[in-house]
Amino acid sequence: MAAPLSAPPLGSPALRDPLTRTLELTGAHCALSRGLTAAGDWALAFPAPGRLGVQVVLQGVIWLVMQGIDHPVRLEEGDVTVFSGDRRYTLASDPAVPPIDALPLLQATTETFLHIGGEGRETVVIGGHIDLNTAGKDLLLTVLPPLIHASATTTEAATACWLMNQTLRESRSDAPGAAFAAQHLAQLLLVQVLRIFLTRVNAETHQTGWLRALADDRIAPALRLMHGSPALPWSLAQLARAAAMSRTSFTLRFKEVVGVPPLTYLRAWRMRLAQHTLWLEDTPVSAIASSLGYSSESAFSNAFKRSTGMAPRRYREAVRAS
Repeated sequence: MAAPLSAPPLGSPALRDPLTRTLELTGAHCALSRGLTAAGDWALAFPAPGRLGVQVVLQGVIWLVMQGIDHPVRLEEGDVTVFSGDRRYTLASDPAVPPIDALPLLQATTETFLHIGGEGRETVVIGGHIDLNTAGKDLLLTVLPPLIHASATTTEAATACWLMNQTLRESRSDAPGAAFAAQHLAQLLLVQVLRIFLTRVNAETHQTGWLRALADDRIAPALRLMHGSPALPWSLAQLARAAAMSRTSFTLRFKEVVGVPPLTYLRAWRMRLAQHTLWLEDTPVSAIASSLGYSSESAFSNAFKRSTGMAPRRYREAVRAS
């Protein structure tokens, strides 16, 4: 798997956007892109993919039935669905059609498109899976809801639809640079997936985490400070001031939205940055400690060991060996 882009210097413009910096830690790349053409009465049952999934309807109308979702979801041409990958689901011409197992059909062909069904107007669907590294799974799959549905009328869905189509074209192409293009299109697709989530998250969302915090107008300013300048000794008072809230109200709101108190989140974010640097770079541990605001290498090493169970140098050896 290709390594994510190396971290920009602390304080650079890229770090002012929490989403940009976090995406660099995920190692996202497209693991699979398959298509489906179907007509007549049909239904295919898929197991939980265990990966971030995206489906785009290029033509026709289909129904999505997902484990744990009360009602079938009608998907029209141009609609995009995103699912976190931990649930079984069925795609069908009608929810009443008994499904057949999709895996044997997919395994029986290497064609980019699977064909199923009888006569009638053809439906065309393309699907992709985005693989993430361990940090990416922890950062994203735990905060995304089981299913996100974006209508074709939205800008985010239209862009995701184009990206899926282009990724499919590049993955099938033997043109120079096709594999490189497909990989980076998948990273752009992930950005659109998260933007779709951010435009739909609301107070009724049961998920907690940093991604929901980005959509919260009160909490987002404090989150940008922590992500943008993690080395600074942020106090609860400073973060609350950025959110234009009292310390008590800010702490309660932050914990409700993110799931942990503000300074606990800040410590965890520093550790994520440290893990990323130890994996990809040969930066001395003392320099990492300083860049993340620790007064000494020993203070950083103790904090890192509490977080990961390993000393920084041992962690670097372990992740590189694996």
